[in-house]
Amino acid sequence: PDQSAELLCDYIYQMGVGRNIPLHAVAYDCSNHMTNLTLRSLAEASGGRYHCYTASCEEQIYTGTDISIILKEIQKVQEIINRIKEMRQGMMGSALISIMDEISTEVSKLPQSRFLPRPPGHDSPLKIEFQKFHPKTSVEWIRQHGLKAKKLDLYQVLAPNAYSYKEEFIPIIKKAVQSQVHEKAMVQFQWHDGSVKNVHVDMSQLFEYQKQLAATVSLYESRIDWLASGSRRIFGTVVEKNIVILVDVSVSNVSYLVHIQHSLRLLMEQQIGNKEFFNIIAFGSATIAWRPTMMKPTAKNLQDAWRWVLDLQCGGSRNFLSAFRMAVENEEELSHKTTVEGIYLFTSGVPDQHIDSCTAYIEECTSGRGIKLHAILFNVDDYDANGAIPGRYANITRTAECLRSLSHCSGGRFHWIRETGIIESDDIQYVTSEVDKCLNFSRKVQMLVDSVKKKYRERYHHYEDMKALPAPEYTKLKALPPPPRPSLKQIKAKEGDSDDEKKVSPQRPASAKSPDKPLLSLRRPVSAKDPMERVKNKKILRSSFFMDATKNKVGDGTGTVYKKYPETKSVRKIVARPTLPDQEDVMTTKEWIRIYSLSKLKMDLNKLVAGPDCKHQENHVKSLSKTVSAKYCDIFPSINVKGTIKHLQLLPHELEEYEVQVERVLRRYLKRLQWLLSGSRRVFGTVVHKKCIFLIDTSGSMEPYMEELKRELASLIWDQLYRQGVKFNMVQFSGACDAWKSNVQPATQENCHDAIKWTSRLEASGNTCTLEALKMAFADYDIDAIYLLTDGKPDTSTSMVLREVSKMNEDRHVQVNAISFNCSDNTANNFLRLLATETGGRYHRCQSDFDAQLFAHKLLSEGFADSEYPHLPDLEGDDLRRLGEEIALARKYIAQARQYRSLYNTKTTSTEKQQPKDSAVSKQIRKYLISSLCFWVFFYGLTPFLSRILAIHGGQY
Repeated sequence: PDQSAELLCDYIYQMGVGRNIPLHAVAYDCSNHMTNLTLRSLAEASGGRYHCYTASCEEQIYTGTDISIILKEIQKVQEIINRIKEMRQGMMGSALISIMDEISTEVSKLPQSRFLPRPPGHDSPLKIEFQKFHPKTSVEWIRQHGLKAKKLDLYQVLAPNAYSYKEEFIPIIKKAVQSQVHEKAMVQFQWHDGSVKNVHVDMSQLFEYQKQLAATVSLYESRIDWLASGSRRIFGTVVEKNIVILVDVSVSNVSYLVHIQHSLRLLMEQQIGNKEFFNIIAFGSATIAWRPTMMKPTAKNLQDAWRWVLDLQCGGSRNFLSAFRMAVENEEELSHKTTVEGIYLFTSGVPDQHIDSCTAYIEECTSGRGIKLHAILFNVDDYDANGAIPGRYANITRTAECLRSLSHCSGGRFHWIRETGIIESDDIQYVTSEVDKCLNFSRKVQMLVDSVKKKYRERYHHYEDMKALPAPEYTKLKALPPPPRPSLKQIKAKEGDSDDEKKVSPQRPASAKSPDKPLLSLRRPVSAKDPMERVKNKKILRSSFFMDATKNKVGDGTGTVYKKYPETKSVRKIVARPTLPDQEDVMTTKEWIRIYSLSKLKMDLNKLVAGPDCKHQENHVKSLSKTVSAKYCDIFPSINVKGTIKHLQLLPHELEEYEVQVERVLRRYLKRLQWLLSGSRRVFGTVVHKKCIFLIDTSGSMEPYMEELKRELASLIWDQLYRQGVKFNMVQFSGACDAWKSNVQPATQENCHDAIKWTSRLEASGNTCTLEALKMAFADYDIDAIYLLTDGKPDTSTSMVLREVSKMNEDRHVQVNAISFNCSDNTANNFLRLLATETGGRYHRCQSDFDAQLFAHKLLSEGFADSEYPHLPDLEGDDLRRLGEEIALARKYIAQARQYRSLYNTKTTSTEKQQPKDSAVSKQIRKYLISSLCFWVFFYGLTPFLSRILAIHGGQY
């Protein structure tokens, strides 16, 4: 620069005071030595870094700030190595002794845990988790979620249907009699008090009880998993609000100091954050507390306590009573009315004092104060005889017994762990005992069910040998010939006999049976059926009552009241309101239309207007010598339905409602069409199978479309295969075949990424060996379907391909879905369509010469006013074609409904034109015509039309 280096450095230093803005300087291939020094001074003045690059002199590169710092450290290391070499050669003399003394002094100042292997992040700050709930001991949890609390105790369930034996003395027979159950209908079951009761077994109730037991066992298992996770695996569940932790740091635990620190770290991170007060006391021969009194578990206090734990050192024996006395006899805490509630002893051996003295002191201090001592024993290897031996020694079994008695004497819990896991835990034992109860009750329920089954098997064992009688041989009876026609004399003689019988026979009561009629039974053979037998008879409900026979001498003294009359079934059809799903179902269009077609939704217009009451009738009148139509033919519009003249009985408002419902269905069809044309379904169609293989044509003719094909394959994998959990495989074929995997693979994220990576390496070249690809696909016996994507015919004969596929698929019934990808050859498309049809698959064609999405969008946005425009494009795929046919049919029905509705307007207009001016005579004539029309309606039995006729004419008649 133009200015001097001293001036620039001074200016930069003054401007950067208090701002902490470093200036980094880079010398780029600068040959001037003074320039490099100036840049380095500028960087050092602002606290920045200097870097030098040169292509000619490598020595200048080492003058940079970063590289020079590393070089200085390398020099220090080299100096240390040289000194060590000199020490080995004995060149330092007495200096070696002083160096060793200095090293020993520095090492003695370090904590013992620095020389033990530590987990990663051991010295880092705590990551505190604040629990949102207060945990409970398993005893309290079982009171709320146990079998008795849920009323799932087996004896509670069976108690309403359990009956005890009774034995009483009967004075009449002078002996004691026991109660008995009729035919041993109940099952004997031993009760919890040792008595035996008769139990009525309700199979359905016990089945539901077994299901509830299974759900309860899964709840208990989740509780056990929770108790065995995190810091609860080491300390159990910390449930009290004011706690003190007693940590054993005796010399016996010097090798386990890091383990103790790590356990305390987990405890402070996971369970102490939601407490009110806590403190940590470490004891060996001497007792050291983190704080004189308990403190609130704030983040700052927890971090400070963790730093204190890191500085702990092991030494001395186990003066347990001193630490316990410091926790329970804190005068400062008592003055502030802050009492400890739970003391957690974390130790690996028995205390220095005798067990009886410890137990007596604990009972005296905790009685009446609600303080509980919980003992946690972490199992260590047996003590080394050459190392430090504690003041009192006991093996691990005696140690566990001692600590168990210490915790139980104050109502606390005992927890025993080692590095491999939990050995004993009171919390887990309470839960496992409930699980054992569930298993015991389940076995007893099974015994009850087996006893009931055995009883019924013994009672009805003879029914097993009984077999159904064989069906009698059926011989078709022939109708008898008609009886000979009687002569006129015989008829008169029979009439005379019948008159005599009527005179002689007395009056028959209503309850008497009808007399036999042998002549009637002979006229009709047994095998002949009544043509009206299949028609259900309309039952008439009536009730009979008795009358006073002394006053009314008529009849048999009974009367009848009719309560219910037969209802005539209406043949009139109403417009349905179908229910359609909002979400798209992953199924073929054939299956979807089978559920939601217009005919299944009862929206077929031809069926609605083609009922039996709509028929156009013409009768021949002999007096007029001509054929006359029925009177109602002039009222209802006439329409042609499939070549038959019918009368339209759907009123205009019903036709309008029909249009609304069909338009709603049509909108749903169009949304389905848009869904089929979106995403990967536009190219591959809908993948409806769970195990499929994709055959991808990579012949030379696919070269212009390879990039598009790779994008669509990636979309297929994520859009359909991964989302639906489809097991899949891919095979690319050209001159030869290459598979992605040997068999189908689940659609995991790893497999999907691997498949996309495999497809990205596809290249187009060679011929089209379709038959070899199909053979490779059929070699996998786990597949359900094959998806073949190609742009043309195979190299071999198409008939040979069809014949070989038929042989391979004879017993397997694997569907081959053919996909025509940008193929305009009709011969190739016909081959693919035939291949899919013969294997029960679907044919799909992907082409871009029309936009069916635009067709659906126009209809949804512009409405259905025009039934012809926009024109439905030619949809050649099976799924699209079937849906397109249903869309075209819906548009046709809407147009027909509008045309039928216009007939009413035309008929009303023509009637008004022909109607003369109202006068007295015209009103009389009109009244006469309507009356005669109503008469003919009744005469012909067309009663259902009467209300409709009156409605059309205003209802004033």
